[in-house]
Amino acid sequence: MTSLHPFEHLTPSFIQDAIESLGYLCDGRVFGLNSYENRVYQVGIEESEPLIAKFYRPARWSREQILEEHQFCFELLAQELPVVAPLIRDGESLFTYGDFMFALFPRKGGHAPELDNMDNLFTLGRMLGRIHTIGASRPFVHRPEIDIASYGHESVQLISEQFIPAELKTSYDTLTADLLKLMEENWQICEPINRIRVHGDCHIGNMLWRDDAPHFVDFDDARMAPAIQDIWMLLSGERESQQAQLLEIIEGYSEFCDFNPAQLRLTETLRTLRIMNYAAWIARRWEDPAFPHNFPWFNTVRYWSEHILELREQLFALQEAPLQLYN
Repeated sequence: MTSLHPFEHLTPSFIQDAIESLGYLCDGRVFGLNSYENRVYQVGIEESEPLIAKFYRPARWSREQILEEHQFCFELLAQELPVVAPLIRDGESLFTYGDFMFALFPRKGGHAPELDNMDNLFTLGRMLGRIHTIGASRPFVHRPEIDIASYGHESVQLISEQFIPAELKTSYDTLTADLLKLMEENWQICEPINRIRVHGDCHIGNMLWRDDAPHFVDFDDARMAPAIQDIWMLLSGERESQQAQLLEIIEGYSEFCDFNPAQLRLTETLRTLRIMNYAAWIARRWEDPAFPHNFPWFNTVRYWSEHILELREQLFALQEAPLQLYN
């Protein structure tokens, strides 16, 4: 297996052999699901419901880091929170077959939550409050933090040195230097920041709305971070709309967990870091054939021009007053 084709050996027969090594009997149906960082499949099982098999990208997370993700899910599940946790087989949740680590999950249906529904936002706030109460009970030991160094500086360095078109490099370098400086100032103002275990990638694609409640899936990006990391991604639209959405979320959140309003100052910093890290994530995976195929617009002058424009908008957003929690 080469680094250029990390998943080339994941044929249907390999996937079924891996699952059958755990004692299941596959029925021959293997369907790939949308996933780029890892590979995820729905696999038919004889005389039973299909399973979801997740094969982790080699060398991304260590075994200890993946098991911390699983353990967090099990803690949430033990408190009857609606999370889709890995299945346990013979006391284990992480398995190895060939060069791959993989996990199995139950198949769950549902649809993305409607974030323009205030009742939904209140419910999401309550769920996040419960998740964060458990997330704050103890830290991750092996999984990293969301921080400006890894999401910001390292991302910018990679793009500047290897991907930004020559005609845009000066603009990009100047703008990102200003952004990083401003974000570091915002971060320092908020210190000490209480970092807890969070979902880390809490957007509507990682929630399944069913039975009038959200079911949280894919804790692959769970890290140590301020609580606002799992909240700001639920906000959208103009400032007035975001303000109303925030109040609804925090009203539900506060039923189970205290929220420090000082963290609101980090909202645009975390949004900017996500934009930087997303571009760098695609860049780091560009030699994986799945990425040029699924992101054909990446690494074009037009994309980088729009990326710079988006970052320039963030420069203004970072200088605006943060949202507030009004009494």
